[in-house]
Amino acid sequence: MTVLVAYGTTGGSTAEIAGWIAEELTAAGLGVRLLPAAEVDDVAGYEALVLGAAMYAAGWHADARHFAKRFAGRFADRPAWLFSSGPLDHTADDTDLPPNHQAEVAMGLLPARAHVTFGGRLTAEAHGWLGFVARRMEHEGHAGDFRNPERIRAWARGVATDIVAARQQA
Repeated sequence: MTVLVAYGTTGGSTAEIAGWIAEELTAAGLGVRLLPAAEVDDVAGYEALVLGAAMYAAGWHADARHFAKRFAGRFADRPAWLFSSGPLDHTADDTDLPPNHQAEVAMGLLPARAHVTFGGRLTAEAHGWLGFVARRMEHEGHAGDFRNPERIRAWARGVATDIVAARQQA
């Protein structure tokens, strides 16, 4: 059995977070499959799910929202966790940010045990795919990498512990 780590990303930051999570799950002895959410066509055979999405002004990444709708109820008997990435400051490290509305909907559809928000990243490379918005945000002082790899990896180790414990109880 394998854990599916799926994600919705535009600039690659959320994909990198998903990769860190997959590394920690693998280090805990779990089989892991890391995929963009849009590329997942079946969830049979996965014992657990971690689904992540970038947050934008328009909400949770569309690929993750569509994933949750496509596979609604399919994890009712298997553990699932969600994460968001996006705040372009340190608020995600300083406080427990609640999921936005679209992440809350996804939590209900899957259903998920928990949700966590991690900081995001906005770099000069984002100008190509975000254009004016990225330039304006950078001008306003929101550029930078606000992800906290140690916090992300610690969260993933907690998820791994929960999956291993569920295996032992089964």
